[in-house]
Amino acid sequence: MARTRKRSSTATAPWKEARPAGAKKTLSPERKAAAKEAARKTGRPYPNLVDNMWASTQQKKARSRKRR
Repeated sequence: MARTRKRSSTATAPWKEARPAGAKKTLSPERKAAAKEAARKTGRPYPNLVDNMWASTQQKKARSRKRR
């Protein structure tokens, strides 16, 4: 049986939280492709919120690396 990480009881599910102020609304084509690839690797036909959130953080990390 696979282990799962236990979330604290105070944590809110990501789909129930409001979008952070100033958050970008769309992903770049490269990040969309990365989200689709992540979904495909896990057996889903299309990316879900978690895949898109992961791709969004990758996009932010790439931008911050360019600024240095």
